[in-house]
Amino acid sequence: MGLGQLYHRQWLKGFLLVLTGVAGWYFFIASLAEALRGLITLGDTPTGLQKVGKLTKMVQGDHSVFLMIEGLISIVIFGLFLFFYVLNVKDAYKTGVLREAGKPVPNFKQTLKNIHEKHFPLIILFLPIVFTVFLTVLPLVFSILLAFTNYADPVLPPASLLDWVGFKTFFDLVQLKTWSRTFGGILTWTLVWAVLATITTYFGGVLVALLIEQPRIRFKKFWRTALIIPFAIPNLVSLLVIRNLFNGQFGPINQYLKWLGFGGLPWLTDPFWAKVTVILANMWLGIPVSMILVSGVLTTIPRDLYEAAEVDGASPFQRFRTITMPFVLFATAPILIMQFAGNINNFNVIFLLTNGDPVNPAYQYAGSTDLLVTWLYKLTLNYQQYNFASALGIVIFLLLASFSIYNFRRSRSFREEDMIQ
Repeated sequence: MGLGQLYHRQWLKGFLLVLTGVAGWYFFIASLAEALRGLITLGDTPTGLQKVGKLTKMVQGDHSVFLMIEGLISIVIFGLFLFFYVLNVKDAYKTGVLREAGKPVPNFKQTLKNIHEKHFPLIILFLPIVFTVFLTVLPLVFSILLAFTNYADPVLPPASLLDWVGFKTFFDLVQLKTWSRTFGGILTWTLVWAVLATITTYFGGVLVALLIEQPRIRFKKFWRTALIIPFAIPNLVSLLVIRNLFNGQFGPINQYLKWLGFGGLPWLTDPFWAKVTVILANMWLGIPVSMILVSGVLTTIPRDLYEAAEVDGASPFQRFRTITMPFVLFATAPILIMQFAGNINNFNVIFLLTNGDPVNPAYQYAGSTDLLVTWLYKLTLNYQQYNFASALGIVIFLLLASFSIYNFRRSRSFREEDMIQ
């Protein structure tokens, strides 16, 4: 690295590149092989009590998690080094082309000026890209790799060493009775929840927006402002208040039902009613958002279409079906897809309202209202089942990515935009 620049008599640039290359190769000769070995083996000596002579001492051994992280970091740094090496070769080649053409070779100052003028955006983006790689991409790769290890209680470093187990975790998730029953039940409820939560909030927002837009409704600004308040209040506050409202012992909703002559309902302690409760709470939080979006779309629909339809004798429902909904769906289809994906990962409503409860004795480390994402949270922080949690994260990603990409590409707004381009 740098020898091509020295050959072309670019002394300062070549000297700096030679120093960079020597430092890089020294680092990788000294560390890369050991880091890769640690990533492959995940350690040879566990931490524990060992007899040293006549004494028994605590001997510090390998830590599988640290070895995995160090190996990944070394690979990323090596990739960056190779990237700079390729740039170094390209720079030497371009300089050689200039010399063969009889043109002057730029000195170090001119090189810096050319980089500043031609590649300034790349220079500005370089540090953000590096931070993204180390702070976002690397942790994601690490969490994915955990799914292919046996990192779960009681196999926990540093007392125990991890092993690569391939796809065993995924097979256990669908083959072992305790895990497969839980996974199947929670996956089914997650999909049912996502569909119901999306439909109720979206069409509830459409209904409210249409009611406010009716000509006979007065004080439209007041109603829009009043109905957007649930969205303006932080979800944490709203959900904790709703949790107290639906409390089976002292909640005011059950008190009102008793005053009216009805018995109180187990809103948060019965599996069925707990699911009804989270759907109602999500409607309270989600309808205002859909209402605002649909209200904006309704103002863009030409009034001539409604007048022409009315002259042709179309009923209000026919005007809604043939004019209003096509316009609304065209503008909000991508948002509808995003809402469905967001509801699959709707951690706040479930965790803050029911914490995944009530307990389901047939489930492994999960409750009746747990979604995949809240089950993942419990497996990670409460029960230290890191490999199963990582496998669930991969399943959630594949589920959301495939659904979102497929439906977004089939939406009318995407197809028309693609035709325009």
